[in-house]
Amino acid sequence: MTLFVVLSIALAVIVLLLVVPPLLRRAAPAQDGNSPDKVNINIYRDQLRELEEDLAAGTIGREQHAEARSELERRLLEDTGRDAPDAAATPRTGRFTEMAIAAIIPVMAIGLYLIVGTPEGITPPPPASAAGNITPQQVEQMVEKLAARLKSAPDDSEGWVMLGRSYAVLERFSEAAAAYKEAATRIPGNAQVLVDYADVLAMSLGGRLAGEPEKLVQRALQIDPQNPKALAMAGTAAFESKQYTAAVAHWQKLAAALPADSQIKAAVQGSIAEAQALAGGTAGVKSSPAAPVQGNTPGKGGTAQAAATTASVGGLVSIDDKLKARTAPDDIVFIFARAQDGPPMPLAVLRKRVADLPFKFVLDDTMAMAPGMNLSRVSTVIVGARISKTGQPARQPGDLEGFSKAIPVGTTDAAVLINMEVR
Repeated sequence: MTLFVVLSIALAVIVLLLVVPPLLRRAAPAQDGNSPDKVNINIYRDQLRELEEDLAAGTIGREQHAEARSELERRLLEDTGRDAPDAAATPRTGRFTEMAIAAIIPVMAIGLYLIVGTPEGITPPPPASAAGNITPQQVEQMVEKLAARLKSAPDDSEGWVMLGRSYAVLERFSEAAAAYKEAATRIPGNAQVLVDYADVLAMSLGGRLAGEPEKLVQRALQIDPQNPKALAMAGTAAFESKQYTAAVAHWQKLAAALPADSQIKAAVQGSIAEAQALAGGTAGVKSSPAAPVQGNTPGKGGTAQAAATTASVGGLVSIDDKLKARTAPDDIVFIFARAQDGPPMPLAVLRKRVADLPFKFVLDDTMAMAPGMNLSRVSTVIVGARISKTGQPARQPGDLEGFSKAIPVGTTDAAVLINMEVR
C-alpha cells in the first residue's frame, strides 16, 4: 500500500510540473525594463531628441518641427496604454488558474480512482501461511460439507472417492468404507477404487483382510494384475491364511515392479524371505533375483527369525484429568505406533483397559498387524492411544485419543496424553 501511495504522489507531481510551469510563464507580468509602454516611450524620446537636434542644426524649420512633433505625440498615444488593463489583469488571472489546476488535478485523480478503480486492491492479501493454517476442526467441517453435498448429488463418483480418502486420513474407517462402496458401485471397473475400498474396510474390521476385503482385492487384480497395492494386499491376505507360496508369488510380482533403491522394495523382500521360510523352503517357488532368500530350511529359517533384532518403542500413556469422568474402568484402550510418513495402518498394537492407566507400554515387532509392516521397517513413528467406547479399533466419533510427537524407533520414554475427543 505504501508503494502505491508513493507512486501515485510522484505521478501527480510529474503532471503538475508538465502543466503549471507553462501557465506561469504565460501569466507572469513583464519586467519593468521590457514592458511595451516603456519601449515605446524610449523610442519616442530618441526620436524627439533627434527632431530637436535637426531643428537646432537648421536642417528643418519650425513648422516642420511642430508637425513632426505632433505626429510623434499622436503615435505615442496610440502605442501606449492600449493593453494596460489586460496586462494588469493577467497576473491575477494566471495565478488563480495555476492554483486551481494544482488543486484540482490530484482531487480529480483520486475521485476517478475511487469511482472506476479497485481501492481494496491497495490492501495486500493475507500471507499464504495464514491461509494455510487450517485446524483439524476446519478439515472435519469441510469433509462434512462434502458428505452433505453428495447426499444431493449422489452420482458424483469422484466426490465419493474424495470423501473416502478424507475419512481415511481422519481415521474414520467405517465411514471411509461406506464412501468407497458408493464410489465402487458407480465405477466398478476401477481397480484402484476397489483396492482402496478393501484397505479401509479391513481397517474398520480390525486390520484383517479375510472375507470381503480379500474379495475386493481379487476383483482389483482381475482388472489390473499389476496394481501395486492390490499385489501387496493379496500377498498379505495369503500370508494371514498361511498360504505362504501364494503370498510369495504376489510379493515377487510387486518387488519386480519397484525401483531397486526403494525402501518399500526392501520391506517386500523381507516379507518374501519370511514367507519362504515359513513355507519350509523355496520348493515350488520361483525366486526373484531382487528378493534373496534368507534360510532355505525350516530350522534355519526359524533360527534366523529368532535371532533377528526386534525393534521397539516404549513410554507412558496417561489420560487428562478433565476426561476421566467420561470413561469407565473397563473401556478398551488401544495403544499403537504408525509410521510418521506412510499409510495409516498401525505397525504395532497393544490392547489395555482404562483401569490400567497410566500405563508403561512397550510396542515391538511381535505386535505387527501384517508381515513386512512392522517397526523394524521404519525409523520414525508416532505413538497414539485411543479409548474406544465400542471396543473396536476403528476410530469412531466420541472416542478419546492422544498422540506423541514424532519419535525415533528405539525410544523408551515417549509420552502420550489422551486429551482429545474424536468428532
